[in-house]
Amino acid sequence: MPDAIILGAGAAGLMCALEAGKRGRSVLVLERNQRIGEKIRISGGGRCNFTNIVTEHEHYISENPHFCKSALARFTPDDFIALVRKHGIGYHEKTLGQLFCDGSSRQIIAMLQRECKDAGVRLVVDCRISDVRKENRFVVTTNKGKFESDSLVIATGGLSIPKLGATDFGFRLARQFGLNVTQTTPGLVPLTFSKEDASFFSELSGVSLEVISSCRGHAFRENLLFTHRGLSGPAILQTSSYWNRGDTISIDLSPDVDLREFLKNKHQSGMELSTVLSEILPRRLAKQLRTRYGWSKPLHHYSVKELSSIAAQLHDWKLEPEGTEGYSKAEVTRGGVDTNGLSSKTMEARNVPGLFIIGEVVDVTGHLGGYNFQWAWSSGFVAGQYA
Repeated sequence: MPDAIILGAGAAGLMCALEAGKRGRSVLVLERNQRIGEKIRISGGGRCNFTNIVTEHEHYISENPHFCKSALARFTPDDFIALVRKHGIGYHEKTLGQLFCDGSSRQIIAMLQRECKDAGVRLVVDCRISDVRKENRFVVTTNKGKFESDSLVIATGGLSIPKLGATDFGFRLARQFGLNVTQTTPGLVPLTFSKEDASFFSELSGVSLEVISSCRGHAFRENLLFTHRGLSGPAILQTSSYWNRGDTISIDLSPDVDLREFLKNKHQSGMELSTVLSEILPRRLAKQLRTRYGWSKPLHHYSVKELSSIAAQLHDWKLEPEGTEGYSKAEVTRGGVDTNGLSSKTMEARNVPGLFIIGEVVDVTGHLGGYNFQWAWSSGFVAGQYA
């Protein structure tokens, strides 16, 4: 009969467990997978983008954008970096404040496992939960037995990457205890072309370039990657978290070169427009733009006004995606347990004493670049002080 049961041995659950254990609490972690930390293992191409040194609340999406402030302030990127250094794990900054392991993401899992062991935490894997209820204590019925505790922590994650065992269990459990769940959609996910755009651009798979991608007033300057089905790459993944079906996205295909001036200076050239554009854009993309929009004449056959219009179109290339590639390719779930039902200081449910909800299952979604892991560490740390 542990003091606290934590459902889920991911980033948030393990952080909560080790912190509660440090307080002398008897902690039991139940994980449905055969191994702990599966999303940690595959993250960052196997090197785990474990935090971002410039983490601020502006990098998070939520119906209450201020909710995450308290947890992020109480356990900062510097605090997690100190833990990484304590275990002698080498790391480096890749770009835009993103920190990755020099070696393997498994080092982060091993670090958390060691910290949990030192704190006396018990981990049970391959554990299937059939029932959760609250009597005098919380009662959790599983294929490994029935467990009771004073505190229960939901750290089951969201819907992203179902092949790693992601389900809606955390959302169903939150509703069972009377909490609301906001609309959930795939976040940080590739966008798919409409049928018409796919007929022109799907063969560009593998082409990449730096762009500024914008949607709903949010702009991101990073790489864009064409795929067989649509658009991906960091710029698009970031944009996807703000995109809703029916929205148009705007892409500046040449953020460093003013194409109006560039084309104006090349106006007397006898070359085709697509040939000139390939000096700035990837050649394959320039050719497909020519085909898509009928830009087949030599440059000097266009008027200055026409070239200005073409330049404007390339600086504000508008696309209306058909959809996304879904949770199977999404890095996170946008939306989740309504933060109005939780304390930002403790992560405890306001209407259910002893029930804590942390990590991705909560309606707090970070930008790409280590922000979601930092939310997991921070929310887990906070709950660990009270669970």
